[in-house]
Amino acid sequence: MTNVLIVGAASAIAEATARLFAEEGCRLFLVGRRAERLAVLCDDLKSRGAEQTASHELDMNDFEGHEAMLAAAENSIGPIDIAYIAHGTLPDQKACQDDVDLTLQEFRTNALSTIALLTRLANDFERRRTGTIAVITSVAGDRGRESNYVYGAAKAAVDSYLEGMRQRLHKSGVRVVTIKPGFVDTPMTAAFDKGLLWAKPDAVAQRIHRAITKGGDVIYVPAFWRLIMLVIRSIPRRIFKAIKL
Repeated sequence: MTNVLIVGAASAIAEATARLFAEEGCRLFLVGRRAERLAVLCDDLKSRGAEQTASHELDMNDFEGHEAMLAAAENSIGPIDIAYIAHGTLPDQKACQDDVDLTLQEFRTNALSTIALLTRLANDFERRRTGTIAVITSVAGDRGRESNYVYGAAKAAVDSYLEGMRQRLHKSGVRVVTIKPGFVDTPMTAAFDKGLLWAKPDAVAQRIHRAITKGGDVIYVPAFWRLIMLVIRSIPRRIFKAIKL
């Protein structure tokens, strides 16, 4: 039986992925900020086939609460086989430019809270010499752009951290999966106009679940974003700084 920790479980992508784990009969431990929402999710996932569900209310910016959360997860479902980290926010770039405190808060949420949790998880998984750690970052981390560089910088920091952690944990048989979604139609992106490049959470979740369970180090979802970001990264800086992206 597979024990799965899902952080940011109430996000649309995480919820869709959790359903796939539930259908496999996994034990699920859900972490998020809203206890009532987590309770509803637990009931739904149990009805879909999860062997066991439990939840823990936590704002991931409460770094001191991470240790207690991980202890609660192990006490509830046993040693974690898969840690899936999916929490985050999409900041207003213009508002961040005008407010130092907001910029730092968004960086704390989208980078430091994940890095703090990963530090604890890596040590535990390395000691046990088994398991998979999967983290949602973003294609925005591939190159800083005027429209969202606060968010992009935070995701780039997590990307780099995961790359080093992957190299370290490979020796212990622990897998580290970096998940880079492009545009996904979720409540977090409700204000955006949607087009051909936008994907639905269920389709994204299918690809994520496959990477976590079947293999993969760095995945772009949908896969065509790998090519798009290759092109964007290849634009010479003298040209890049003059265009709007």
